[in-house]
Amino acid sequence: MQTACQAVQHQRGRRQYNKLRNLLKDARHDCILFANEFQQHCYLPRERGESMEKWQTRSIYNAAVWYYHHCQDRMPIVMVTEDEEAIQQYGSETEGVFVISFKNYLDNFWPDLKAAHELYDSILQSRQERENESQESHGKEYPEHLPLEVLEAGIKSGRYIQGILNVNKHRAQIEAFVRLQGASSKDSGLISDILIHGMKARNRSIHGDVVVVELLPKNEWKGRIAALCENDSDDKALGESPSEPMPTGKPAWKVTPASIFLVELLFSFLVLDSCFIFSFVQDFRVVVRIDSWESTSVYPNGHFVRVLGRIGDLEGEIATILVENSISVVPFSEAQMCEMPVNTPENPWKVSPEEEQERKDLRKTHLVFSIDPKGCEDVDDTLSVRTLNNGNLELGVHIADVTHFVAPNSYIDVEARTRATTYYLADRRYDMLPSILSADLCSLLGGVDRYAVSVMWELDETSYEIKKVWYGRTIIRSAYKLFYEAAQELLDGNFSIVDDIPELKDLDEKSRQAKLEELVWAIGKLTDIARHIRAKRDRCGALELEGVEVRVQLDEKKNIHDLIPKQPLEVHETVAECMILANHWVAKKIWENFPHQALLRQHPSPHQEFFSELRECAKAKGFFIDTRSNKTLADSLDNANDPNDPIVNRLLRSMATQAMSNALYFSTGSCAEEEFHHYGLALDKYTHFTSPIRRYSDIIVHRLLMAAISKDKKMEMKENLLSNKDLEELCRHINNRNRAAQHSQKQSTELFQCMYFKDKDPETEERCISDGVIYSIRTNGVLVFIPRFGIKGAAYLKNKDGLVISCGPDSRSEWKPGSLQRFQNKIISTTTAGQSVTFHLFDHVTVRISVQALRCHSDTIRLEIISNKPYMIPNTELFHQSSLLLKSELVKEVTRSMEEAQLAQEVKVNIIQEEYQEYCQTKGQSLYTLLEEIRDLALLDVSSNYRT
Repeated sequence: MQTACQAVQHQRGRRQYNKLRNLLKDARHDCILFANEFQQHCYLPRERGESMEKWQTRSIYNAAVWYYHHCQDRMPIVMVTEDEEAIQQYGSETEGVFVISFKNYLDNFWPDLKAAHELYDSILQSRQERENESQESHGKEYPEHLPLEVLEAGIKSGRYIQGILNVNKHRAQIEAFVRLQGASSKDSGLISDILIHGMKARNRSIHGDVVVVELLPKNEWKGRIAALCENDSDDKALGESPSEPMPTGKPAWKVTPASIFLVELLFSFLVLDSCFIFSFVQDFRVVVRIDSWESTSVYPNGHFVRVLGRIGDLEGEIATILVENSISVVPFSEAQMCEMPVNTPENPWKVSPEEEQERKDLRKTHLVFSIDPKGCEDVDDTLSVRTLNNGNLELGVHIADVTHFVAPNSYIDVEARTRATTYYLADRRYDMLPSILSADLCSLLGGVDRYAVSVMWELDETSYEIKKVWYGRTIIRSAYKLFYEAAQELLDGNFSIVDDIPELKDLDEKSRQAKLEELVWAIGKLTDIARHIRAKRDRCGALELEGVEVRVQLDEKKNIHDLIPKQPLEVHETVAECMILANHWVAKKIWENFPHQALLRQHPSPHQEFFSELRECAKAKGFFIDTRSNKTLADSLDNANDPNDPIVNRLLRSMATQAMSNALYFSTGSCAEEEFHHYGLALDKYTHFTSPIRRYSDIIVHRLLMAAISKDKKMEMKENLLSNKDLEELCRHINNRNRAAQHSQKQSTELFQCMYFKDKDPETEERCISDGVIYSIRTNGVLVFIPRFGIKGAAYLKNKDGLVISCGPDSRSEWKPGSLQRFQNKIISTTTAGQSVTFHLFDHVTVRISVQALRCHSDTIRLEIISNKPYMIPNTELFHQSSLLLKSELVKEVTRSMEEAQLAQEVKVNIIQEEYQEYCQTKGQSLYTLLEEIRDLALLDVSSNYRT
């Protein structure tokens, strides 16, 4: 029985449990594990006051009876137990089900074996120890739920703190976190998540529950567990390297439950309502719904909602990522699409005469162009620069006028508000707005008329100081749709790229040369202006940080070419600085006009303790990082350059990025003005204005800006602005959706990384060997960064068998008996024979990349150090050939393997789909999707002014 196996796991430890599992898997023993606790008719909830052992015995007996009847009463069942009470109670209760003691069982089946009686004595001793432990704990598995009035009083007094339970699915049995929701005034300084540490007393709470915790004294605070840990059978598992102590609380009391989520996010599994469903979905990712959770039960009760896909299939894993992050990607409804403008060959969209009268027309007076990544369809920003008659310069940032097409509280506005952002995954995107807007009428494509909202500055011709600024609605026609690499080539003076610019292809030589000179001047002048703006922010302490951003390169058939870390170009910074300037000036404008209901973006100063690892790592290289302010941090990072290894500065900047707090949207009426600042950009006020196609926050800012312009002109405001309270609620929703977008993008990139390496033999495949840099030391290994693929991961120096890594004269590694000795900036592996190898921070090592397959969770990249020397590529030409091969075949191989697996399962899937129709919750749109829509709509109050 499953109940018996889990009793071994919890009472005898993981080692004995693994032995039992291995025996069960051995086909020679003819053993079958019956998941009795997941079967509706076998599962029994635990009664109040009932000891764990009594409940287990009762569950096993109940399952035995069910199995006897399941076999149509033809096969007698023998239940073996040492519980004399159970033997007396159940021994003659059911005919055909025999309950006997272990001694009687041994005497009847092993009468002449001494080992059998020794085994019996050891079982008796183990049972006595468990009874003693049970008496000490008074038989209570979970603390009791406190009455609601006690919790409310505790929250008001500051004794208890309320928040949302957040569980890392990979470490759910070891630690969880409570995201603060409403701390009392006495705890106003407490802004960190609260850690719940250890495996005991879970109190039946699940990911997403609103819970209440009691904060422990500071001397009992613990640090969260670090990345390296393969054996988590107890709290002192090898390799657990706690971070700095953080606020720690006692186990939570549940206040309100979450409703729908993945099975993998539970502390435990559910009791499903059908044994058949459990068997047929066991190879699939599924969504389940919690129906109830008895206070005396170990498991919640629930039912199956829908299948996401087979474990390991690309579409199934993508669907899992979406559900885990509560991302709804249903098609736009007919009612929403009816609000959209039409642009077809038969009925092309045109600029209306009314708009021509009200807007400033820039089509003939300004050279407007865009610079975006290759293949970008949603072009929401363009730039212009020109010389004015008085000699000064005019810089313009022109943003798609989405609010012209999306009226407040319209159907499409409500949908965009619910989605809040466009979700970019590695191989696809899910738009916030329909494609007629995002890829057509609101995309500032080359050679077509478009509505825009513009910010234009008059600059001094030499110092580039801002003389005045203009805001307003405009009509533009973009002359060029450039991609970053082409713009950079023109900036560098390499004009051979001209053939890749469509707008210059079909011109005669004279016209082409004139237009090329005009375009090169504009790009060069924009770059000069951007350098000046950046220098001004640098003097105030702006940070140049770096994250490991990996782009999955796809071909036209959506096959993966390569995993390419983003390469910085100066034109990236040029465009970014122009956008930052526009965001900053719009933030000032809307705050000046609406000081209590403007949407801004704040980036709080990070906690100093988060910089401890950065400071220690820099110290190992002889650098001092001053983190007292953003200015001192920026200067320190600029000075922390190793001329022999540029990757050192990249890693230090990446560590600084990880130490930062998250930037958040907020309503100005909810914060004091001194809290408005943006730490990373070194600006006193900042917002998001430049991407309304893909961010709903920018749509709100556009409406605020239009209202501010109307207010300046003393005109009646058309926009119905949100109150401070409504805007703050909306900001919380947008912040939540932004986190989901970031998590889903990261998870999809990791998915493709795993899929690419999954089918490669790490022992023979050359591309699975790469150079890595050690950037952190742990108790039983190191953390390694692989620049080639932008991968970060753990490399163990001590394996599960207790062997440590050893490097011979040829620098090749092997596993030998020995020990590890960890220091602040290095770790030494010493074998019993006296050989030792030392790994320092920022050492380059040769790493083998493979994939660790996990059934319950997503696959993960596994790194293994195979040499303590850098990876030397024997032939540069061979390396380039390998890169070209990688760029042409990476996603092809992943997609091809997925298609082959899908064809192999096609017949089986058809059968499963037929069975699914019988057991699914609905035969049309799933109830899960419907409830998700209702939950999102519940955030919005549009009943009073909804359009009819």
